[in-house]
Amino acid sequence: MSFSFDGMISKLKADPKTIVFTEGTDARIQEAAARLLKDGLLKVILVGSPDEVKASAEKNGFDVSGATVIDPAHYEGMEEMVAKMVELRKGKMSEDDCRAALSKSNYFGTMLVKMGKADCLLGGATYSTADTVRPALQLIKTRPGAHLVSSSFILTRDTGDEALKTICMGDCAINLSYEDTLDKEGNVTLSGAQKLAEVAVETAKTAKIFGMDPKVALLSFSTKGSGKGGTVALSAEATKLAKEMAPELAIDGEMQFDAAVSPTVGQLKFPGSQVAGYANTFIFPLIEAGNIGYKIAQRLGGYEAYGPILQGLNAPINDLSRGCNAEEVYKMSIITAALI
Repeated sequence: MSFSFDGMISKLKADPKTIVFTEGTDARIQEAAARLLKDGLLKVILVGSPDEVKASAEKNGFDVSGATVIDPAHYEGMEEMVAKMVELRKGKMSEDDCRAALSKSNYFGTMLVKMGKADCLLGGATYSTADTVRPALQLIKTRPGAHLVSSSFILTRDTGDEALKTICMGDCAINLSYEDTLDKEGNVTLSGAQKLAEVAVETAKTAKIFGMDPKVALLSFSTKGSGKGGTVALSAEATKLAKEMAPELAIDGEMQFDAAVSPTVGQLKFPGSQVAGYANTFIFPLIEAGNIGYKIAQRLGGYEAYGPILQGLNAPINDLSRGCNAEEVYKMSIITAALI
């Protein structure tokens, strides 16, 4: 069965959360915000000049009168916010540096979440992914037990194999590759395989939020040792570590995509695997593979793609594509708030 927003919508109507949009004057954001307010799903904060927000909304015919509009240049709590950011940055940014950063809506919006003025944030309609993620890493930070921020995409379609109408893919947007992290003495403090294993487990958690029963395949150009080189060893080791991290999950690898989705090929190449041939959650060993993979599924496979959904943060912060439309903003807003 393909994914439905009905459950998330019911949850939000019963307990509307507050979302902050960092690009409050953008027409796509305003159209989505007007719809969210009309549907009673979310409380909305738009960052921007009240005059500019009002003029833009009136010009385009969007009713955002129910939103709270906050201009960083005239925010009464700015001194408290600056002091809190200086504390969070722990000497890495001066008071002047923090004040300058908070004049920008991406940092300002993130601090609204950090200080409890909003529950979640959605940005990126005009900002790059880096400009959305950087403030989140510096201010919201990773939750206890998480070592990195990663991302996943939920992809859905109404046709084709019933078991593959909703799938999940990670990481297709954040981590370029998975190298070992070393201390000053050159000792490995976090291996690349540990990082990829964490992505696998976090992506499975995201899949569960969307009602999936995740069957996680760590992908490669090799199945169960059939190939060598490249990222084969990385995916194989990450599979072992992911199984140790979350023994309750169905996780297997390394495997090729055909072995992951075709029962005949899967059981031929990887006999006895509970995942091979039945996977619905796919973990890529490099961002190139992941980004290309989800876009092929979207453009040629007929899937709708929702994401990137950021994983590992202390609060829901999500990123939009700069090519997004209002419908995508609306749906990503629902997803973001439902992650709380």
